[in-house]
Amino acid sequence: MLYRDEGIVLRTYKLGEADRIIVFVTRGRGKVRAVAKGVRKTKSKFGSRLEPMSHVALQLYEGRELDIVTQTESIDHFRVIRDDLDRIARASAMLEAVDQMAQEGEVNPRLFQMLLGGLRALADHNGPVVVPAFFWKLLALEGYRPILDACAECGSEEPLVAFDLESGGLLCANDRRGTAVSPEVVDLLRRILGGQLGAALNEPASATTTDVEHLAIRAMEHHLERRLKSVTLLDRA
Repeated sequence: MLYRDEGIVLRTYKLGEADRIIVFVTRGRGKVRAVAKGVRKTKSKFGSRLEPMSHVALQLYEGRELDIVTQTESIDHFRVIRDDLDRIARASAMLEAVDQMAQEGEVNPRLFQMLLGGLRALADHNGPVVVPAFFWKLLALEGYRPILDACAECGSEEPLVAFDLESGGLLCANDRRGTAVSPEVVDLLRRILGGQLGAALNEPASATTTDVEHLAIRAMEHHLERRLKSVTLLDRA
């Protein structure tokens, strides 16, 4: 059966001498693995359109184990990202997180839209908050929104001074454990997850943005129960 969908390429790997398996997150079918036949040949009609982070319109043939790409049309190649090594590193972290989070056959149009929005934000503005904000929003989408308005242990609204992954959020001085956080980190986390994302994305690089990024990476890896290979490309010092 032929079907059409819209997808973003998460990753690719070789199959045989000329083919590739393409892993997409799609708007209508969730995560899809499909074979692009002959795509590694120099005369391939759609090889360049099926690179990681490409946003494409697709026609696929539904197979028993793997679908087959029969047509593809580029919607956005994100050239601005591809021409910037730093942006490539950030985009790779986003793609890997979605690849690990998404489940094959589980329709999740919000996940697709979130990745598309994240890539567009990265193309528009290579700020230090784009990737950590994406991670926090992705965790919230999956039901793992951190508790930020009160102590995750006792509910106190006293100054919150630490973040603990096991507790699921911020902690007060009496319950403190995990990672110490500044009032500025608390404020930035609340802006990211509290409806002020646009302003948060314009935050300049600082110790605060670095701390929020490190917390986001740790939270994502904690949830996935594995290390994210691509974040080693980012500055984790």
